Amino acid sequence: MCRYFIYLSYDGTNYHGWQIQPNGISVQEVLMKALSTFLRKPIEVVGAGRTDAGVHARLMVAHFDFDTELDCATVVDKLNRLLPPDVAVHCVRRVKSDAHARFDATYRTYKYYITTCKDPFSRAFSWRIFQTLDFEKMNEAAQTLFDYIDFTSFSKLHTDVKTNNCKMMYARWEQIGEHNWVFTIQADRFLRNMVRAVVGTLVEVGKGKLTVEGFREVIEEKNRCSAGTSVPGNALFLVDVGYPEELFLD
Repeated sequence: MCRYFIYLSYDGTNYHGWQIQPNGISVQEVLMKALSTFLRKPIEVVGAGRTDAGVHARLMVAHFDFDTELDCATVVDKLNRLLPPDVAVHCVRRVKSDAHARFDATYRTYKYYITTCKDPFSRAFSWRIFQTLDFEKMNEAAQTLFDYIDFTSFSKLHTDVKTNNCKMMYARWEQIGEHNWVFTIQADRFLRNMVRAVVGTLVEVGKGKLTVEGFREVIEEKNRCSAGTSVPGNALFLVDVGYPEELFLD
């Protein structure tokens, strides 16, 4: 049995997230349908993680198995012909038979976009803020994330994970243009709804409703009710997933 990693991107606007859902179409579902059509047999796909409804991916990774060796360039071409316009496959790579898109990932990187002006061309992919934010204070608060590993306060309730521990690698706001800001956050793993909850709580700091020390206390309380509300999903992008090079056979 041969195993392959698929590198893909998608506009999540029309999907109920990555993972197959009983009440709506998902990215995983359309990818599995395209693979199964091309390879003429049912194909299961396992993703590097799950993105929420409306969240986008500039880079998602998934793996699948097939009983014979495939020409990766042909797979990319055929899948892009079968997939809808809002999902694109960029490359397919042969990996070791025990390589796992989710469990072998060493880091994930997300970006969240905020705009302070009305812009009809970015409204679908950014969150408009109607008041001035103190991004310096928000960055000061973001640095406290590195002092902790338990992020229960930013996790969706009643999830089935065994631990709420994550190793933070990067977290910072940067200005891009006159009216736009992006928050980049990287960790070995993320909890469900975590990035949107972190951003929502940092915005409370930026509005002056929460101090940097108060942000630290939110983390220490390990209580989702203590954190800010989750920000809209349409401005969130999964942008990178990393793996050890020794997993790849090509």
